Parts: sequence; C-alpha cells; structure tokens
Amino acid sequence: MSAVVSLLQFATILPLGKPQDLEQFARHSWIYPLAGYVIGCLAALPVLFIADHAIAAAVAIAVVLLLSGAHHFDGLLDLGDGLMAHGDREKRVRALTDRQVGAGGVCAGIVTTLLLFSALQASASIAAAIIIGEVCAKVSMTYLTAYGEPFREGIHSYLHGFARPDFPFLAILLCIPLFLLPVPPVKIGAAGAVMILCPAVLLLLSRRLFGGINGDVVGASNEITRALAIIAMVLA
Repeated sequence: MSAVVSLLQFATILPLGKPQDLEQFARHSWIYPLAGYVIGCLAALPVLFIADHAIAAAVAIAVVLLLSGAHHFDGLLDLGDGLMAHGDREKRVRALTDRQVGAGGVCAGIVTTLLLFSALQASASIAAAIIIGEVCAKVSMTYLTAYGEPFREGIHSYLHGFARPDFPFLAILLCIPLFLLPVPPVKIGAAGAVMILCPAVLLLLSRRLFGGINGDVVGASNEITRALAIIAMVLA
C-alpha cells in the first residue's frame, strides 16, 4: 500500500497524509494504471448526475486536470514547444525544457483538449470513457518510463532507473477490469491499441528529435494517449 500511496501522491493532488518515499513507487511503476482508475472514477462520479453531454464532458476534463494538478498537461505544453522549435537538437531540447510556454505549447494544449472534449461528447457513456481513457493514459506512461532512455537527469531518469522491461506488460494486466464496464470489448480493444501505439510513436520521435525522453514527454504521452484512446473508442 505504501507504493500505491506514493503513486497517488506523485500523480494526484489528493491529500493522503504523510508524504511517502518516491522510491516506493519507483520500484513498482507498473502500478501507474491504479492512479488512472482513481482519477477516472472520481472524474466519472459527477458526470453521472449531468444529463447534458457537452457539460458532462467539460466537467470530466476539468476534474481530471484538477486532480492531476495539471502536472502532465504541463508536459504536453513543453512537448509542443519542443516539436515546433526550429533548428538542431540542442535548440529543440532547450525549447522542450524551457519554463516559458510558446505558441507550439499553446497549440498542443488546445488541439489535444479539443480532441478529448469532442471524443467524450460523442461517447455513449462519458463516465466509462473517461475511466478507460485515463487508465490507458497511465499505461502509456509506464511504457515510456520503462523503455525511454533519458537524455538528462530528472524525475524521469530516476523512475527509469528502477523500471524493468516487463513493467508495461504488468501494467496491461491491470487493464483487464476495464472489460467489466458497459462498453463493447471491440471499443476497449481499440483504446488498448492506441495506448501501445501512441507511446511507441512518441518514443521514436523523441529519440530522433531530442536524443531521448524526459518527464515532459512522459506527461505529454498521458494527455495525448487519453484523447486518442477515447477517439478510437468512438470510431471503433
């Protein structure tokens, strides 16, 4: 349980008492999806009492961002700046790690949020969709934590140092309870395909553009995978 508490203290703003050593979670980062279940279920709860789909979708997104402290969303903005930067690898890394948000980051944030909002609004069950999307997003983070070679020292390099190659497979096993939700299995399968494909693409792209992975890329994968997984569910 100390590893779970450490995870939730790292991935959420939930008041969970005395801070746990981050190493407790780092040694078991395959449990990332458990945070997805917690955040997703808490975001789904108010949605159950809102009849209007547009408002329900907006509330779900707001709760997810609030519970995560917009920590991963910040990574998405930084990645957007890094991708839009012109020049060599050094300039791209500088843009990725700069604390200031540029046009590329704003664009990435707007586009990803619009895609997520549209997908949730089109979902037959917003509550189920946000849970599935959030769990898939956390699996993508496990994938990059395990396989993403860091290009600099930081929180990602720390977590990567404890990760093992089998962690993503263990994380995928934690997705099995998703099939208990009132959603056709083919839709969950489509979301599952995205949760593997998205971080794989980001891994290849980041290696080429930045020379590796950092925490911003991992956080961005969370945001992008969530949106694309729910889109895949709608289109399946």
